[in-house]
Amino acid sequence: MKTTLSFAAALLVATGCAQQPRHEPQPTTVNFQDDSNDWKRSPHMHAYYDETVKTFANGADIDIDAYEARSFEIFRAFARASGASEAAMVDHLKLIPRQVVGIVKEDPAVLKSYDAFWAALVGPE
Repeated sequence: MKTTLSFAAALLVATGCAQQPRHEPQPTTVNFQDDSNDWKRSPHMHAYYDETVKTFANGADIDIDAYEARSFEIFRAFARASGASEAAMVDHLKLIPRQVVGIVKEDPAVLKSYDAFWAALVGPE
């Protein structure tokens, strides 16, 4: 039986009847898995922290949509400064603003320092 299958497969390949695998172009991706310390040192991430502190200065009852829009502007500027796609950066970080809202509502102390904020975002160093 093995001989028959091997012969049949060889015949299909030799006659061009075997389906050739398609070589589809691979999508262009941007790898954002840089060392988190590089991101932590970025002035854009500091600006994001500053924006978050300013947004929550009067308590946790904030305009979440407006905060998210301001966050995305910072993320786009970060992408431009990093030579990355703005759309890809926002797509990569799109859930962060609303997650930050939840984090701050649960533990406002994360806004006491940039280090505490960063640890809340990415975990302890």
